[in-house]
Amino acid sequence: MSLFDTVAPFPDASPGGAPGAGPTAPASAGGGAPAGQAAGSRPAGQPGGPAPLPAPTGPLADRLRPRGLDELVGQRHLLGPGSPLRRLVEGGGTTSVVLWGPPGTGKTTLAHIVSRATGRRFRELSAVTAGVKDVRAVIDEAREALSSSRSNQSRRMVREPGLFSDATQPAGGEVPVDLRTVLFIDEVHRFTRTQQDALLPAVERGWVTLVAATTENPSFSVVAPLLSRSLLFTLTPLTDDDIRALVRRALVDPRGYGGRVRIADDALEHLVRLAGGDARRALTALEASAEAALAVAQTAAPSLATAPTPSAQAAAEGGSPGKVELGPA
Repeated sequence: MSLFDTVAPFPDASPGGAPGAGPTAPASAGGGAPAGQAAGSRPAGQPGGPAPLPAPTGPLADRLRPRGLDELVGQRHLLGPGSPLRRLVEGGGTTSVVLWGPPGTGKTTLAHIVSRATGRRFRELSAVTAGVKDVRAVIDEAREALSSSRSNQSRRMVREPGLFSDATQPAGGEVPVDLRTVLFIDEVHRFTRTQQDALLPAVERGWVTLVAATTENPSFSVVAPLLSRSLLFTLTPLTDDDIRALVRRALVDPRGYGGRVRIADDALEHLVRLAGGDARRALTALEASAEAALAVAQTAAPSLATAPTPSAQAAAEGGSPGKVELGPA
């Protein structure tokens, strides 16, 4: 028997709310747009109604990937004020890091947040598919970009007056553009020793800032010279409250289901137990169940496809009726 076996369509609903409304917390993974019609919008062609938003693409966990630290759930022990990881995210750090933790705890998410927040060049490699040639190509590109930025400083500057003191103020109040590269390597434990050794000169000389993610103990899976040049951060499984927060956010966020479905309390608790602290697993189970429920409801009552959606707060709290309700049989 599936996680959600009861599908209850509701023909009446109130207009959709804003993302994040109600007593919900930020999601821990994913980013995107709502499936089908936007919350509270009218069908295309109806007078006075806005055109529907494009259908989303990609898995729910990817659509809901946090775009900044304010949307991240969990790992607060690593993100305190002034911490090395926070400084890296905010663009002030240059130290390479190794992120070690179980799947679905935010390793890849943190790397993507770094890529958006720092303004630096960002390159990503997967240890599953990349070889030594790929690693060296990225390093050569990063070295050339950094060398070019230094040798052509006068032409690669943006105006930011007041950033320097009078004694160090460059001519014209200009600041050199930062062309340093952040290199993210997922599943770094799959790299051979030769592949990991190829990273050493680039990390040692600062050509790249390495962000490496692994689910294996780095003491055994990452070479010692690379570990000694990096900071090791241990990510922990998400708490039950974290999982509840991200599921509720997925139900009301326009990047998720925009209030078109709601979940019974006992079904939510069952999903939390199934997730086991893995955000991706929780969102994958929610997506499979919600899409199946929506498909059944649309088949049973096609007119429901154009009905307005409940407010975000009502959907999160189980207040006003939505299109379908998900719950265990």
